[in-house]
Amino acid sequence: MINKIVSSFAEAVQDLRDGSAIMISGFGEAGVPAELIEAVVDHGATDLTIISNNAGTGEIGIAALIKANRVRKVICSYPRMAGSTHFEERYRSGDLELELVPQGNLAARIQAAGSGLGAIFTPTGYGTMLAEGKETREIDGKHYVLEYPIHADFALVKARAADRWGNLVYRKAGRNFGPIMAMAGKQTIVQVDEIDELGTLDPETVVTPGIFVDRVVLASAPAAKAA
Repeated sequence: MINKIVSSFAEAVQDLRDGSAIMISGFGEAGVPAELIEAVVDHGATDLTIISNNAGTGEIGIAALIKANRVRKVICSYPRMAGSTHFEERYRSGDLELELVPQGNLAARIQAAGSGLGAIFTPTGYGTMLAEGKETREIDGKHYVLEYPIHADFALVKARAADRWGNLVYRKAGRNFGPIMAMAGKQTIVQVDEIDELGTLDPETVVTPGIFVDRVVLASAPAAKAA
């Protein structure tokens, strides 16, 4: 019987290791798997590469990982935001590497990884510093930059609901990077607000099929309830 539900956040992230590349969903505060990130902090893995829309703010989430000096590199679109003090401190001191990726390119490169593509050509960044050292090509009179897929060892995703097979439904803007990260991670771990009985999720609302999901954990509960 397929059952991808695990009983705790610690169990969900138990396979993390030093040097892992981790995708983390979220746009602003929408769709951020906060409890999963806290579990990563507690786990103790270090030398991490974080792939996300931003580099965290305040004292929680990605910012907490950076503050604890667990992160070696950040790949993101918006590293500097209000409250991104821990990123700025680590980056200015030279302790943190940054790969800045335009948001559309970030999504496209993650999607390319999940789709099994070798590389993509994108017009974004052509003629700028972001294209320096990269292959360019003119196609039908338009200039493009060659970009490679972004892969990850783990994808941490937040969804609204799941069943025990790992089929996922998202809540509005909370969907953001979740579906493509779920496809691109070698192991996808998802925190959800509810777990529904198998067969009760409307197939028309399932965005991420369970084939892309490895573990599901129920948020804000000591143990997940099996469906």
